[in-house]
Amino acid sequence: MSRTVEYYFAPQSPYAYLGHQRFWDLARKAHAEIRVLPVDLGGKVFPVSGGVPLSKRAPQRQAYRLLELRRFGEYLGLPINVEPRYFPVNGDEAARLIIAVDMKDGTDAAMTIAGAIQRAVWVEELNIADEAVLAQLLQRCELPAQRLDDSHSQAAHERYELDTELAIKAGVFGAPTYVVDGELFWGQDRLDFVERRLAAG
Repeated sequence: MSRTVEYYFAPQSPYAYLGHQRFWDLARKAHAEIRVLPVDLGGKVFPVSGGVPLSKRAPQRQAYRLLELRRFGEYLGLPINVEPRYFPVNGDEAARLIIAVDMKDGTDAAMTIAGAIQRAVWVEELNIADEAVLAQLLQRCELPAQRLDDSHSQAAHERYELDTELAIKAGVFGAPTYVVDGELFWGQDRLDFVERRLAAG
């Protein structure tokens, strides 16, 4: 029987970017299904879970974050601009686009566009709050341009709200968070534990 992993993330999260492809690869290896769940981390999850926006964190924490991102990028062999031109950036439009793709084209397509959006922020330094950029990413991923209109639908808005509420109810407080049978794994540096959990059955 296939296992399911609930994948909660914010499209603009650097840690989601660092873990995205590895998570997808290990899920496929374990024949696990993925529920793609982009959420409103800063606007709704942080206020109820004690999270603090980056700009309001102590200077020591901000400096260490940059150091850690560089370390992980080097360790994983992934390119990353730790202070990209367009960050912080509002991820709501990108999140709803991922949801629209998930609803219309399925999980693999949603994972593909999510990865492209994350890379756009952390490698290409593009503004994912700009619809022209999102349209460009859809084209690059060979997905219908119509998905941009679909992302503005009531269904996409409602699903974004619902996924965010599900995250809060599940106890999510940061991104990315992977949930297997109700058990939380926070952070891309916990993917080894996710892999072992899936292997254990």
